[in-house]
Amino acid sequence: MTRIPIELRTEALEQLLVERGLVDPKVMDAYIKMYEKDVGPLNGARVVAKAWTDPEYKARLLDDGTAAVAELGFKGPQGEHLVVVENTDEVHNVVVCTLCSCYPWPLLGLPPSWYKDPAYRARVVREPRTVLAEMGLEVPADRRIEVWDSSSEARFFVLPRRPEGTEDHTEEQLVALVARDTMVGVAEVRA
Repeated sequence: MTRIPIELRTEALEQLLVERGLVDPKVMDAYIKMYEKDVGPLNGARVVAKAWTDPEYKARLLDDGTAAVAELGFKGPQGEHLVVVENTDEVHNVVVCTLCSCYPWPLLGLPPSWYKDPAYRARVVREPRTVLAEMGLEVPADRRIEVWDSSSEARFFVLPRRPEGTEDHTEEQLVALVARDTMVGVAEVRA
């Protein structure tokens, strides 16, 4: 059996839904635009860069994450009850949702498949250092690992450590360094 490329299958499905009046193309385009422009890891990277360059903002972010990210215009469904935890030289934070896949969508976009995987959800709680190593992050033995379980009552977001050698970087330069996985705690920011 010949497999039809995903792009063609997606286009055919969209066309069928539009023809049957089940989907309005304008509404679909608005959702696509929202996920391309308004929701996603770039938003989270902006929050991180702002916290790295503005100590007062960082204090507000760690005190009340929901309100602090709203200052930058990031809010909405899956973004409520945001708790920000900071990586330091003493502690490394990693986020999981053991029940389903609670995730701060306005800051990180849609959760990656590994985040929703039952193996990740179960193992990162029991053996976080091993799971992080398997994902390419070696956390030094003298750094404690804290695992935070996201839920609808509290969605966790990691404020990663600022890499050395970036003291003269602008906020925009810092944004470019921050990736989604660093804000979940399964990677570190590299200069």
